[in-house]
Amino acid sequence: MHTLIIYTHPNHQSLNYAFMQEVLRGIRENTKVTEVKVLDLYEEGFDPVLVFNEHKRRRDMDKDPELEKYREQLLWADKIVFIYPIWWGRPPAMLLGYIDKMFATGFAYKNTGGLMPEGLLKNKSVVCISTMQGPANYPLLWLHNAHKVLMRKALFNYVGMRKVKFFEFGSMESKRGKHAQKLDRIYQYFKTISE
Repeated sequence: MHTLIIYTHPNHQSLNYAFMQEVLRGIRENTKVTEVKVLDLYEEGFDPVLVFNEHKRRRDMDKDPELEKYREQLLWADKIVFIYPIWWGRPPAMLLGYIDKMFATGFAYKNTGGLMPEGLLKNKSVVCISTMQGPANYPLLWLHNAHKVLMRKALFNYVGMRKVKFFEFGSMESKRGKHAQKLDRIYQYFKTISE
């Protein structure tokens, strides 16, 4: 199983980074994972800004040579792990920009004239690990957790990724946040995943 980790946090001293280290530690002990790659969007200097003009058209994003290596990473991966904070009820703009650029028509899906497009990234599984300052159940109080709906329904299902798991950790800035237990939960999960 090829695993691509997409890490989106500007600070390598953060709890998000600690979660990434636990993912990697668990994967190293998992015989089902044959190879892992890490894409650190901030360290990479990924440009999340969409530009459309007479030279760059939205309909041609699936062929943009600047994004070729990122398309290859997504095609290579069997499992994609997103690690990011929740800021103001949504993932960071850096990750949303990556999604805008990478999950383009012609690459991630194609329109077939039917009610729904055909997802072109089938047979891939996704794990989303997110952290937030507020309590983990806070998003349930508004819009029935718009973040999960956005990621699962409007993105992953749309492009054919049906197997999606979420780990949402709240109270991350609290001393009572049970950080060690949360980190161990991630380690144990990745140590034992089989697909």
